[in-house]
Amino acid sequence: MQPVVLVVDDERQMVSIVTFALETQGFQCLTARDVPEALRLLRQQHVDLAVLDVMLPMGSGVDLTRRIRATGSDMPIILLSALGAEKDRIAGLEAGADDYMTKPFSPRELALRAQAMLRRSLPAKALQRLEAGPLVVDRAAEEAWWDGVLLPLNAVDLRLLAVLAARPDEVVTQRTILNEAWGTDELGGSRDLIKTSVYRLRKALGAAGVDPAVIEARRGQGYVLRIR
Repeated sequence: MQPVVLVVDDERQMVSIVTFALETQGFQCLTARDVPEALRLLRQQHVDLAVLDVMLPMGSGVDLTRRIRATGSDMPIILLSALGAEKDRIAGLEAGADDYMTKPFSPRELALRAQAMLRRSLPAKALQRLEAGPLVVDRAAEEAWWDGVLLPLNAVDLRLLAVLAARPDEVVTQRTILNEAWGTDELGGSRDLIKTSVYRLRKALGAAGVDPAVIEARRGQGYVLRIR
């Protein structure tokens, strides 16, 4: 059975570009032009993944993401936007989006990221528990603890932390992070996505009383989770 993707965008040309890229990779696409139409489709049909433009009539992709998450759905969501500022990416990820791609983007990369997200969301996803010093990451339960304190992480935070926790005190390259957390090795504009996600992860750690500096940036190399 083909996985079903909901594509929400009010620009016909963009809808054509996105749906063509997804359909060539084996997806079945549903389309909507505004938030009310998207919500109607979500109520009526099964959807495996959503690709949402941020700027929409009668709402926004960020608002729609919040409404989807409020129903308890963990469906993967990718936001597309011409707004590439850090505050815009943070708003999208904090609303519950799994990925944020800035226009112009590679349609093929979008389709590959969508495939990777669906693979991660399958019930057969790896049941793995990572332990690094005071940190425990339980991928099956989608939870993480530091010294027994539950960390307030969403799915994106958890995936990024798991990549770093698998290699404590080692430099993890941006390409490795992209490949394992987002399912792509095409850097492009993804450096900003990593930077934003690291910012969010540090903020979540700080909220749990953990020194955010345990995640250290190595200029031109990548990031290190400092345990020792």
